[in-house]
Amino acid sequence: MNASPAVEPIRVLLVDDEGLVRSGFRLLLDAEDDITVVGEAVNGADAVEQTRVQRPDVVLMDIRMPTMDGIEATRAIASTPGLQDVRVLILTTYDTDSYVFEGLQAGASGFLLKDAGPAELLHGIRVVAAGAALLAPRVTRRLIAQFATRRAANGTAEARLAVLTGREREILALVGQGLNNDEIGAKLFLSPATARTHVSHAMGKLGARDRAQLVVIAFQTGLVTP
Repeated sequence: MNASPAVEPIRVLLVDDEGLVRSGFRLLLDAEDDITVVGEAVNGADAVEQTRVQRPDVVLMDIRMPTMDGIEATRAIASTPGLQDVRVLILTTYDTDSYVFEGLQAGASGFLLKDAGPAELLHGIRVVAAGAALLAPRVTRRLIAQFATRRAANGTAEARLAVLTGREREILALVGQGLNNDEIGAKLFLSPATARTHVSHAMGKLGARDRAQLVVIAFQTGLVTP
């Protein structure tokens, strides 16, 4: 019987201006069989350059750093051709709603607080590496919605959604509520594969790089409300 092919570990780049923080994360991550640290960066500019060279699967990104902060670095990574498959997971000590919104708008796939436990951090890396969105439990959807709807022009929501079919609108709303493909399928009596296809179509039509961007769009256009 043929052996199953080895699964490539999730490649992670650590970005933080504090060496002790990076060392702690490295010790935790290197102890996992399915995760490997491919580099460390001390600021946002360094992170962008190392991401271009290393092509990690996930960038663990601090926000407040010298030279270039984590939000700008995330925006640069998300807009760089060839890096569309890199996922950014923002880690910060600042439980501030504006940081969450700005990070997701810039292209981050998730957001966790630095005081999250080891299990929560490892789970977060695996979730965003798989292409899903991740929000820290203490960062509520209600507050993200307030920032998103405040910045959206009232007359543009319908025009933005006009590219979607009725089914895709339904699915966008459910993505915004945090449902995964299995849950969406069960709710709409679709197979998970069909739900995934609709999600992919919505992402392409709306120019969203991942599910986290769909969450923001769902709030901005009023499909999801507090």
